[in-house]
Amino acid sequence: MATIAIVSFRLGGTDGVAVVARTWADALTDLGHQVFTVAGSGRVDRTVEGLGIDATGAPAATDVDSALADADVVVVENLCTIPLNLPASRIVADSLRGRPAVLHHHDPPWQRGRFAHVTELPPDDPAWRHVTINDFTRVELEDRGIAATTIANAFDTSPDRADGAATRQALDVAADEVLCAHPVRAIERKNVPAALRLAEAIGGTYWLMGAPEEDYAAELASVLSRATCRVIHRDPPGSMAEAYAAADLVLFPSTWEGFGNPPIEAAIHRRPVVVGDYQAADEVRALGFDWFGPDDVDGVRRFLVQPDAEMLDRNQRLAAEHFGLDRLRDDLARLFVEAGW
Repeated sequence: MATIAIVSFRLGGTDGVAVVARTWADALTDLGHQVFTVAGSGRVDRTVEGLGIDATGAPAATDVDSALADADVVVVENLCTIPLNLPASRIVADSLRGRPAVLHHHDPPWQRGRFAHVTELPPDDPAWRHVTINDFTRVELEDRGIAATTIANAFDTSPDRADGAATRQALDVAADEVLCAHPVRAIERKNVPAALRLAEAIGGTYWLMGAPEEDYAAELASVLSRATCRVIHRDPPGSMAEAYAAADLVLFPSTWEGFGNPPIEAAIHRRPVVVGDYQAADEVRALGFDWFGPDDVDGVRRFLVQPDAEMLDRNQRLAAEHFGLDRLRDDLARLFVEAGW
């Protein structure tokens, strides 16, 4: 079996890329491989200065080479996809030329207006394999001359039952409060205003879990200051499973996502979810998931008064059918066999 390095800007946290990287690490370990992690920040096995999103200087090529030297295969999680640290992307790509690597693409530059001018990412090499998290990105890569495979994100679809009571108590949320959880980093495309409007419309309490990033702090403060409902802005006091268990409604009205984990997590934890109109959601919705739209205030109200158990059953069943860890292990095993690794 192989020794596999997983490298990114940051790992070990709760953002989407880090969560997906962790599921890949677990799946690859289950397949018998040895896995270690490399990043500029986060809870990782090897930290390389200069790889992080906020790095003030480029990483030293020798440091990158050294960190990845003993890997038989390197999985690059979005670092060679989106130009959050372009010098790091270039150096990692140069280090991997001619070596077995999987470039795992979450959101390439042309899918973000502020990065659309960057045309050098993602790089390509005959020794590499490219994997996308949705089909439309795979097609877009192929239109640019890069063959890719789609491997959708995967989840533990049979988690231990969590108790949300302790989380509600820690948040000082009363039993009769409607807790509307928004489990995201606070950035513009997560559409905090729409989430807040829905929470206000149903008389709920709005709980934003993530800190502001990407220069969104001032705008976020302005949006939250105008809220007419109760606002909680803090990390979950316990596990994410407990956070979902505490919520009466999950909010995810994003305008853009490479995939979007919370709607699947909401299905697994049997919670109703409000989902925005973005392309990756359309692919998942087409499987039969039943979600509320950001403007469906009446539908949300009716559900909260009289929950639809059949809808929750269907969403939970579809999550297990299409996004389980067994499927991920099979997909990765097939990818490695086809690559000759």
